Amino acid sequence: MTSNDTRNHIIHTGADLIGQKGFGATGINAVLTAAGVPKGSFYHYFSSKNDFGLAVIDTFAQEYDTKLDRILNDHTRSAVDRLRAYFDTGLETMTSCEFTRGCLIGNLGQELAGQNETFRRRLDTVFQGWEKRFERCVEEARQAGDIDASIDPADVASFLLSGWEGAILRAKVLKSTEPMERFVRVFFRQCLGLH
Repeated sequence: MTSNDTRNHIIHTGADLIGQKGFGATGINAVLTAAGVPKGSFYHYFSSKNDFGLAVIDTFAQEYDTKLDRILNDHTRSAVDRLRAYFDTGLETMTSCEFTRGCLIGNLGQELAGQNETFRRRLDTVFQGWEKRFERCVEEARQAGDIDASIDPADVASFLLSGWEGAILRAKVLKSTEPMERFVRVFFRQCLGLH
């Protein structure tokens, strides 16, 4: 593996463990053992566990941004259909991990935002980027006349992000997609005025 491959391997292995156990409960040794990488390699790439945590956030955010852009910028579908596709992808992901992970950024936000200002700011920046993407998609639906012109895309995008993250948390706790499905129903009916 190249140097960059090794770094990415450590990040992805760590992200998987953090997704299961949380950041605080995930030790560096556990990450290195799971990655099959010697301890010296960790400190070659990361100055501290916090530096590693920020790299996990950045890597996950970049990958998720790409996924979001692929779904929300697919102009072969209407903006409303793109939003439906986004939710469908989230439901599939939650089912495929058997309700054990949820959203890595959401999980880290719950765990770390009150403890570490650097993490809080980085996570907030990630959430703001997602919210802007949702806002653009809702605005496209408004411009196309697919939803009421009086709808405020910024408000709807903020509600989408907060409500969806909450629904993901509830799905993990219940081990059921029902809270996510309910959110989607309410979102399209009550927020967008669709049935």
